[in-house]
Formats: sequence, structure tokens, C-alpha cells
Amino acid sequence: MTATTAARLLALDAAAQDLLFREARTANTFTSEPVTDEQVKAIYDLVKYAPTSMNQQPLRIVLVRSAEARQRLLRHMAGSNAAKVSAAPLVALLAADYRFHEHLPRLFPHRPQARELYADRTVREESARFNATLQIAYFILGVRAAGLAAGPIVGFDAEGVDREFFGAPEQRTATVLTVVNMGRPAENAWFARLPRLEYHEVVTTV
Repeated sequence: MTATTAARLLALDAAAQDLLFREARTANTFTSEPVTDEQVKAIYDLVKYAPTSMNQQPLRIVLVRSAEARQRLLRHMAGSNAAKVSAAPLVALLAADYRFHEHLPRLFPHRPQARELYADRTVREESARFNATLQIAYFILGVRAAGLAAGPIVGFDAEGVDREFFGAPEQRTATVLTVVNMGRPAENAWFARLPRLEYHEVVTTV
């Protein structure tokens, strides 16, 4: 099946498919144009509707805007990631909130016992990380939908970032999963498209 044929089978028009997937890249450099709170709110107000298990909403977003907070974050970035974080118009910490279950009576009201299903901390943390990771993927697509580019980073000292922004271990209720640079991509902001596995390598029918 050609890309043109596949595009016709999808509800999104070809331009939207390109914006979100085919032409999108992980940006390494950005212009100096700022990313506003209004843009971030528009992104969140779109992606909050994406599905999670039992409508869990564990994703927490910390926007690193002040110079002081940026410096605190830079201390924990590995290698060349420090330069990327330093230059990005906006940096967001995307974290999983381990107290997500406290909101389930409101978010999943037709199952009153939903909160009690996550009374065990190990079960709760595993679910928080899984569903927050889903929400991170949606968030990155939302950034692209806003005409911006995202540069997610995992090369950093997670424990150090948690201490700086989420408190000491004994009082911590959330943990960072990734750091995302956001903004308008600069010229030559990305590398060439890397290969992907083909359909027949991924999909089987039973």
C-alpha cells in the first residue's frame, strides 16, 4: 500500500497527518519566539480528552520559566542536553502524580470503589507511570498540533530533578518522567528521518 493510498483511508487530511506524524521531528534547536501560557493551555485542553485506563489523569506539568529554575534544572542534565535545555524557549517537566487516585471519585464516578483499587502504593505507582506515559505521548502530539515542535529528553538525573522540583523522597508525591523542550523549530532543527519497522514486521493476525 502506498502512502497516498493509506492517507486516503484516514479521517485526518494529509496536511494534518504530515503535521502530527510524517513531517514531524524531535527538534534539537528552536527560534527565540516564546511559547505562551495560552498556547500551553490550548495544548492541554486538547490532549486531556485522550484515553487512559479508568480515566486516570496522573500527568503533572511543571513549566520551567524563571532563570533561577532553569539553572536548577541545568545542573541535572547530561551531556549536550544541558545546552538544548538552556536554549529552548520553554522547558516542561512531565511527571507522574502518585496521588492520582484521589481524583477518581470525580473522574470515574460510575465506579465508586475505583479509588480503593489503588490503595496499594506499588500498584498505584505502576499505574501512574503507565498512564502518565500515555499522556506524555498525547502531549507531544498536542505540541505538534499547535504548530510547535517538541524535544523530549530522558538523559538527566531523575532523582536530582525530583529533589529540586518535587521535594525530598519522604514527602514526594510525583516523579519526573521526561523533560520536554518546546518552541518553534529553528532552521535545520532536526536530523534526517530514521527508519521505522514496516507493517509486516509488527502486525500479526491470530
